[in-house]
Amino acid sequence: MEDVSVGAHGYRQTWNIAWSCSIAALTRGTVFVPNSGQQTESSVVVQRHNIMMSIMLNRPGVLNSLNTEMIRLVQMALDEAEGDDHIGFVVLRGAGEKSFCAGGDLKMLARAAQSSQLEEAFQFFDEEYALDLRIYRFPKPVIVLADGITMGGGLGISAGADAIVATERTRMAMPESRIGIFPDVGATGWLFAKCPEGYPEFLALSGYESVGAECVRLGLATHLCPSDRLPDLLRGLEDYSESCPPERGSAARHILSHVSAFFSTEGFRDPEMDQWVRTCFHAQDSMAQITANLSACSSQREFCTAFLRQLGERSPTSLVLTLHLLRHNQGRSMAQVFAVDARAARFMVSHHDFMEGVRARILEKDDNPRWQPPRIADVDLSPELPRIFGTGL
Repeated sequence: MEDVSVGAHGYRQTWNIAWSCSIAALTRGTVFVPNSGQQTESSVVVQRHNIMMSIMLNRPGVLNSLNTEMIRLVQMALDEAEGDDHIGFVVLRGAGEKSFCAGGDLKMLARAAQSSQLEEAFQFFDEEYALDLRIYRFPKPVIVLADGITMGGGLGISAGADAIVATERTRMAMPESRIGIFPDVGATGWLFAKCPEGYPEFLALSGYESVGAECVRLGLATHLCPSDRLPDLLRGLEDYSESCPPERGSAARHILSHVSAFFSTEGFRDPEMDQWVRTCFHAQDSMAQITANLSACSSQREFCTAFLRQLGERSPTSLVLTLHLLRHNQGRSMAQVFAVDARAARFMVSHHDFMEGVRARILEKDDNPRWQPPRIADVDLSPELPRIFGTGL
């Protein structure tokens, strides 16, 4: 398998380490596109243990990236779990130690785009969002073991769970603007419910990688478990056999209390980064204002410079659309957010920048996309936004 790792990344304990690592998290700018591989087993493995159903994404050779078949298999497993009174809760996890889920299968989407089979891509997004929304609405507790790479569609599956367990190997990000899409899977809605002020904008626009305990601090994960204790945590969940309270939230708390000894209590604070993010990004309504804030920033110049450089490598159309989506989707129901995402995905997958991002960063890999338009200042989405937001249908 192609080596797609981008280096180890430990916890950040001091200001200097924090910001040097933070810059690295920006400059990596990773979009994971593993090699295709032959699968000899089912791409989703379902098992029962007492009252637990385990649903394992089983494509480790491609970092458990999602395709339409996997989404349908997970939906079938959830059908079974919902209809079986003996199943009390569901655990979602990934095969192998590298990834829970690296996102949607970009090579599959790239092939669809290159062959003008856009309906195949549209179908994938529709079914992916339906699965994500179902996890939000599922009547029984859902626990995600987000060990390793958890990005894009992997975060979409996780977001609606009652518990998202990270390890020191967990790396979470929404890097879609590097290939001319946008942070979808409801992120422009649920980031506001999970993250401190300014971080929804920062994470969505930058593709910043949160690692380990930082995922908990930023609200992307709920618990931290050392990776060497994860097998014990899983066995503890498998052994759980008590009857659950009928209400999903109460049932989840009851189950998690049974395995609380496996969770780390290590804290992670970074008040100076929080202040910088809040000042530069919170409640900003235009990319011009955000870039002006970064250019005028007198502290953390190295980080601001790195961020501005990263913005310059991303699709201007994706960035402008992302900020519009953040402002529109804040406070809306997840069903409304996913409906907007579906229309936005149709727009972006049909746009030049997605085709160009796929060419430059997935297929030919020259890492030199020629965006149209090339500058943020030249992007005008006013003709498209009414249809994307559902106000001009």
